[in-house]
Amino acid sequence: NPNHNLHNKFHFHKINSLYVIQNSNIPKMNTLSKTALRSHFLSTYGKIRFASTSSSQRVAVVVDGARLPFAQASTIYKDEMAVDLQRMAIVGLMNKSALEKDCVDHVICGNVIQEVRTSNIAREAAINAGLPNSIGSHTVAMACISSSMAVCTAAEKILANQASVIIAGGVETFSDVPIRLSRRLRQKLIQLPKAKKKGKLKALKHMTKGSLINDLINIETPAIANYTTGEVMGVSSDRLSAKFGVSREEMDKFTVRSHSAAQAAHDEGFYNDEIIPYKGDMAENGIKGDSTIESVSKLKPAFVKPFGTHTAANSSFLTDGAAASLIMSEERALELGYKPLAYIRNWSFKACDPFEELLLGPTYCSQDVLSKMNLNMSDIGVFEIHEAFAGQVLSNLTAMNSQKFADENFGGRKVGEVDLDKLNTKGGSLSLGHPFGATGSRLFTTASRRLQQEGERFALIAACADGGLGHACILERYDNN
Repeated sequence: NPNHNLHNKFHFHKINSLYVIQNSNIPKMNTLSKTALRSHFLSTYGKIRFASTSSSQRVAVVVDGARLPFAQASTIYKDEMAVDLQRMAIVGLMNKSALEKDCVDHVICGNVIQEVRTSNIAREAAINAGLPNSIGSHTVAMACISSSMAVCTAAEKILANQASVIIAGGVETFSDVPIRLSRRLRQKLIQLPKAKKKGKLKALKHMTKGSLINDLINIETPAIANYTTGEVMGVSSDRLSAKFGVSREEMDKFTVRSHSAAQAAHDEGFYNDEIIPYKGDMAENGIKGDSTIESVSKLKPAFVKPFGTHTAANSSFLTDGAAASLIMSEERALELGYKPLAYIRNWSFKACDPFEELLLGPTYCSQDVLSKMNLNMSDIGVFEIHEAFAGQVLSNLTAMNSQKFADENFGGRKVGEVDLDKLNTKGGSLSLGHPFGATGSRLFTTASRRLQQEGERFALIAACADGGLGHACILERYDNN
């Protein structure tokens, strides 16, 4: 109530229909005054809660995060299985945070291109990381937001009082993808045991029926095109960029900005507290710190030829890597002596038209979480938005600040303008790389660490994904003072 004499002493914001009272600026507030204030506002507003939550309320917090150096496919991790990368990320996180194995309640990992032998890669990685066999684990597949879902599922389990300490992360390798024999040859091999019962000659005739050479040549590699639309993401992003008027020059400038920021972050040591060395090295070989507008502008279109705008430079590259985030209930984190980085306040997973808006999910999801928390873009001090393509990011930023788009989709309420000085200041997927199953965990860790280092209050994480899927999440800095 702006007319009440207590209004100037407290900061209010709304989360899921709850009025939150931030009283950190009143250090000597005792239980009696809290009770009196709670009683007053219950009668005035209905539901309220203090930002310093009561023991009956469960809140999910980001405690820590770690990842392996992201690397271009078929380079440093070419001899590693995805399960080994995830295992190393989990072990690295536990060593970094000094987490006792018996404290973990559950493990959730994202993975997109799955190896048949380790289809539940979370379980295999957890066991091989030395976690007790009694700890449950499951794997999430949601394209580029797989580990985003892993982290938010961890938060949901915590809110539901099903767990208190969860390792949530993800992994991807393009150096060892499953390549299948042709469908006809697979069918022959499946039926071969039955043919063998009739003798070796029958078995030979069975296998050589038709063209064995064609059967051997026509192998199946993982599809890069969307199953439903038949279109690769680069083509979809190119068309989306044209729709929102994003130019090739703007994309190339954004690309150079990403590489410069990533190189500066490494040079300044920002990632020293986030990256686990692989064979003693923390370098990420996808970063091109010497990139210039002149150098990237020379590249030819990679998807829509010859007049497209998306190139190998302004598109994220195939990447190997793994990440892990430590998510706990606030109560358990404090009990174990940790200083959390951020509250996980609100999140959204939505889908849009995969034919026309395949990569526009961040706009829809950002509008959703900001509305639910009654926040504006001006309240956000840290932005971490996944860079699948420079054109995709810039198209979403344009849509977010478009009144026409808001009128058509959000009842006239714009998402708002993103402050570029607060966006991906430590680099993004264009430069660091994008292991499909691991990027979400990276976004959560970097955003949480930036909140602490930069002293901002709220962070907005957002990412697109194949299939027209999207994700956004609001983090709030945890005050460890």
